[in-house]
Amino acid sequence: MRKDLEEELREQAHPNRLKEYPLQESEDLCQMNQNNNQIIRFEEITKVYHLGRIDIPVLNGVSCEIKKAEHVAIMGPSGSGKTTMLNIIGCLDKASSGRYFFENRDISSFDDDALSEVRSRKIGFIFQSYNLIPQLTVLENIEMPLFYQQVDEIKTREKAIELARMVGLEDRIRHRPAELSGGQQQRVAIARALMNDPVLILADEPTGNLDSVSGKEIMKLLCDLNERGTTLIVVTHDVNVAKYSRRILKMLDGRISNED
Repeated sequence: MRKDLEEELREQAHPNRLKEYPLQESEDLCQMNQNNNQIIRFEEITKVYHLGRIDIPVLNGVSCEIKKAEHVAIMGPSGSGKTTMLNIIGCLDKASSGRYFFENRDISSFDDDALSEVRSRKIGFIFQSYNLIPQLTVLENIEMPLFYQQVDEIKTREKAIELARMVGLEDRIRHRPAELSGGQQQRVAIARALMNDPVLILADEPTGNLDSVSGKEIMKLLCDLNERGTTLIVVTHDVNVAKYSRRILKMLDGRISNED
C-alpha cells in the first residue's frame, strides 16, 4: 500500500486525534497517554506584578496536577497567592513564567483571544459577590454566557429554564437580583456557570457572603455537580467548606506548602 494512502486511511480512522496531536516521538506519546486523565497541570508557574519600578512576586514556582472530575480546595492566608492561582487556571490572567497545560494542551503562550475562547467554552465561574447584572432577570442572567456565542435564542431560553429548575429557582425566573436572598443569588450564579456546559467550575469563596444554612445548601449543590463528573476547584478560607473536597492544597508565600 502506498505510504500516502496508508496515512490517509489512518487519518480517516482517527481524524481528531491526528489533527490535534500530530505524531511525535514515542516517549512523548507515552507521556500524553499517562496524562490523559489530567485537566490541569502547572509546571513551575510564577506570577510577578509590576507597580512602577517595584516587582511584587505572587506565585513562586507552583507545580501541581488536577485530574478530571476531582474536587479540590485551595486554602491559605490572604496574600498567599490562591486567588491569583485560580485566575490563571481560569484564563483570566497569564503566568509570568512556567507552563500551564489545560486538557493536555500547553496554553501558556495563548494570546488574550485564545484564552477567552478556552474560558468561554470550557470554564464556569462562581464568585463570592455573585456578579449578577442587577437590571436583568434571573433568566436573563443565566443566559448571559451564551449571549455572545450566537446560539439559537429558543435553545438558550430552554436551557436557562432547565438550569433554573435544577437549582430550585423555577418560580423566580422573572425576579431581579435585588428581589432574591443571598443563597438564591448564588444559585443563579451556579446556573449561569453551567450554561456553557463547562468541564471545569472555579468557585472563589462561594459561601463567603452566606449564612451557614445557605452555605451548606450551596456546597451540596456544587458537590452534586462534581459527582456528575464536573471538575470543581474551590478557593476558601473556611475549613468546613474545604472538608467537602477530596483534596486540599494549602498555599503560603506563593507556593503550595502542603497537601491533604
